[in-house]
Amino acid sequence: MGDKRDGPAPALAQGAPRALMERMYLPPRFAPVLALAAWLCLAASPALARALVDEPPPSSQIFIFLFLTLGPFKLIAPFAKASRGLDGGARLRLAGLAVAFAAAALALAGVIGENTLDKYSIPLPILAFSGGLILFLSALLTVLHQFSDAPPGPASTAPAENVSLARLAASPLAFPAIVTPYGVAALVLFLALTPDLSGRLAIAGTAAGILALDFVAMLLTRPLLPALLIVLPVLGAVLGVVQVALGLQIMQVAARALFAL
Repeated sequence: MGDKRDGPAPALAQGAPRALMERMYLPPRFAPVLALAAWLCLAASPALARALVDEPPPSSQIFIFLFLTLGPFKLIAPFAKASRGLDGGARLRLAGLAVAFAAAALALAGVIGENTLDKYSIPLPILAFSGGLILFLSALLTVLHQFSDAPPGPASTAPAENVSLARLAASPLAFPAIVTPYGVAALVLFLALTPDLSGRLAIAGTAAGILALDFVAMLLTRPLLPALLIVLPVLGAVLGVVQVALGLQIMQVAARALFAL
């Protein structure tokens, strides 16, 4: 009786680590990419978390954080799916529309967000805590989803032409793949912490440069897709875990600032 009841457990216990190791294997030639991702996340964490509630962080840290939250890491897979069956010209238009929609959304979010902070007298630590909470929850869900045992859903066979390019560019590409909620919170926070016009223009230029990188990444998705299928799962795991920690740290620093008010 005991053998029959407990029979499937050893097989599952033996198969799960093997499947996990196969999923997480990264060829040595991709080690520099993984090291770069880890360095970006670690460079953005301690100093930036304090700067979110103290004073404007340096331009390099603003770039790193916006690159992690608005950059191409979460964009490649949705673009590959959305552009399935499209020719080169259609993919170019789709990428251009997605970047244009994202730029308009970020500009609108910057204006509305800062005006909302002023109108309702929302303290900056509250905004920082909210952004950290959203970052923590979204990164945690991503990490848990990567290691879930749920089988992937069936691939859609419907051609991309059945949906307009503008609709695909708006969702899921511009939002939420490019314009993430925590990315918007960080952008509004950086703008609120930067009173001078030159500093705000520098932040806008940084965001525009990251959108340009997103555009290039979308154009390179098709030729680099075989390599990206190997890199992205491991890269996503590393980024997800460090973003969970970064979200917690932002919440901790913001909570300290709130108690000090």
